[in-house]
Amino acid sequence: MSDTSTVLDHAIIAARYFYPRSARVDEPYWVDAADGSRLACYYRSAAPDAKTVIYFHGNGEVVSDYLPDFPEWFVRAGYNCLMAEYRGYGMSTGRPALAGMLDDVERIIDSLGVPDSQVVLFGRSIGSLYAVHGVSRRPQLAGLILESGISDISERFFMRVQPEELGVSREELVGELNTHFDYARKLGVFRGRTLILHTQHDELVPVHHAERLHAAAPEPKQLEIFERGGHNDIFMWNRDAYMALVETFVASA
Repeated sequence: MSDTSTVLDHAIIAARYFYPRSARVDEPYWVDAADGSRLACYYRSAAPDAKTVIYFHGNGEVVSDYLPDFPEWFVRAGYNCLMAEYRGYGMSTGRPALAGMLDDVERIIDSLGVPDSQVVLFGRSIGSLYAVHGVSRRPQLAGLILESGISDISERFFMRVQPEELGVSREELVGELNTHFDYARKLGVFRGRTLILHTQHDELVPVHHAERLHAAAPEPKQLEIFERGGHNDIFMWNRDAYMALVETFVASA
């Protein structure tokens, strides 16, 4: 076990669970991470007093994959957009840490210097873990959007790492996962609106994850299950409906 505060930040987990890669971002928006790393995020503004969407991308992605179209979409709709980056991804320093990066979420929110009521968190795939954590720490945030999100992280976790490799028992490891990633407890304290988007045929994160997330979220909430597309092409197959749902949601949050 490493000298970090939780076994979930062990180097073996970081190496097998995350897929970071380097990529350049012009004019990065720097945020200091909790461990001293620097996160190379990206920010576009529509207006100083507009709502801001903070987006946490998927595991094998980097912020630059979404530029320029994704943030420009929000700006055209009248919203600010902050594309969050993870430790070790893109131009960010440090290395990924499954639990450690939870501490970076509030730092990213705080960097904006705006009221929580003006902020919507948007998490895709693994990014849903960090977006859900964000609303648990800041229950007065305006809204939460989860796309292809994860409820029970342990379902796929043990496909990549076995407890004995980390020097702990399965019970201890499950306990750590529950301590840091209990989605039902985290969503239970949120007071904003929630939108959950998923595909019926997601081949990586089955649709029951979306159903569990929806069940755990307080009202007002909305669940949209698309018939077309999979985990990585949900947006491509459902572009118009997807964009309309998100824009309507942010307007109402």
